[in-house]
Amino acid sequence: MSKVQAIILAAGGGTRMKSNKPKVIHEILKKTLVDYVIESAKEASIEDVCVVVGHQSEVVEAAISHEVVYAKQTELLGTGHAVMMAEDFLDVEGKTLVLFGDTPLITSDTLKAMIEHCETTKSDVVVLSTRVENPSGYGRIIRDEDGQFLKSVEHKDASEQEKMVCEINSGMYCFDSKALKSALSQLTNDNAQGEYYLPDTMKIIMDMGGKVEVLVTEESDEILGINTKVQLAEAGLIMQRRINERLMLEGVIMVHPDQCYISKNAVIGLDTEIYPNTFIEGHTKIGEGCIIGPNTKIVDCELGDRVHIEQSTALMSKISHDTTVGPYAYIRPNSNIGQNIKIGDFVEIKNASIGDGTKVSHLTYIGDADVGKNVNFGCGTVVVNYDGQKKYRTTIEDEAFIGCNTNLVSPVTVHHRAYTAAGSTITHDVPESALGIARTRQTNIEDWAKRNR
Repeated sequence: MSKVQAIILAAGGGTRMKSNKPKVIHEILKKTLVDYVIESAKEASIEDVCVVVGHQSEVVEAAISHEVVYAKQTELLGTGHAVMMAEDFLDVEGKTLVLFGDTPLITSDTLKAMIEHCETTKSDVVVLSTRVENPSGYGRIIRDEDGQFLKSVEHKDASEQEKMVCEINSGMYCFDSKALKSALSQLTNDNAQGEYYLPDTMKIIMDMGGKVEVLVTEESDEILGINTKVQLAEAGLIMQRRINERLMLEGVIMVHPDQCYISKNAVIGLDTEIYPNTFIEGHTKIGEGCIIGPNTKIVDCELGDRVHIEQSTALMSKISHDTTVGPYAYIRPNSNIGQNIKIGDFVEIKNASIGDGTKVSHLTYIGDADVGKNVNFGCGTVVVNYDGQKKYRTTIEDEAFIGCNTNLVSPVTVHHRAYTAAGSTITHDVPESALGIARTRQTNIEDWAKRNR
């Protein structure tokens, strides 16, 4: 197969979105619209991608998470003009896909089909089309009596008879790069809008003796362009349904799929159950036989097998096999939680490692700490890691026992099998097997209440 490049048009402002930010960086499941398009191109084995930016170009470039090159369209004079701005990117050999940055539902399978159709039919351009019940606003694909492509006409320039056609032009193409470059040099803006229409390149190519083919997709959702926040929500539902259906076919259990919000990049193992109102974002990886949710948020985490997280949040951390988290726990970034651990209700872990078998049952904060194996934390323990200027680490070695309402003032070490007494504020190391007590002796004042009330 010849070399294939992709040009993604992302210069428009999207005024109908009613937003202060560019349309193409609005998000579905925490990923920008244009990133979805770039990913589909990359998944179709297209390595060279050029994004044409214009409106708030610096903002758009900063939001894109992939390695691409950029071309700038300073004047928005139509889709053909946008592609002209990327001419320096065009390699005269091979194929060029032209895509839109606001069509996040386009799939790599469809892009591969366009490229293959262009190759097998030896066409100079393949245009992707579909049929819809209400084609209003879309360009129409006009065919001759034999069903062959005749032309593409914009809705505003179409005759009344042409407006009755239900086959629409998606605006996505696979060009022979040399033919595209030649057609762009002949493109004019002689139309109702005074713009350079990319579809006009097809007529130019045909006039030069070139071949134009149409590939019809039955999945009309794929060409849905996002112009309003209503359409953004509609596309989000379609994207989530696709993701959830794929995961369920791969062996994931969802109690209520319509209420599970899962990133396209998430990996989830066999027989893991996802309960309603659960958000799994980013490049999260979840093992087999886990129970996640309800009311849970997991972002860029790695979970082992048989992990149970209920009504809790976990961010950019690792949780190993057979560990339970929650309800109402908060796992903050850079935490490494081992196997067979209990992280209970109203527990917060931050930038800490927790050894296998440890129990942190309730109402505890562990930040900037290294905790060994089989440690027990009493209720209300606080690792006091910040002195107002700097943060310090605490070390708690294997089999230590931390009494309830203990404050561990960092930096401090509680050594192997050491204990802290309930209510203590520990400011010095506790030696191995010792009991650390840091509190005043109880004094009872007789008849105090009678004298003071």
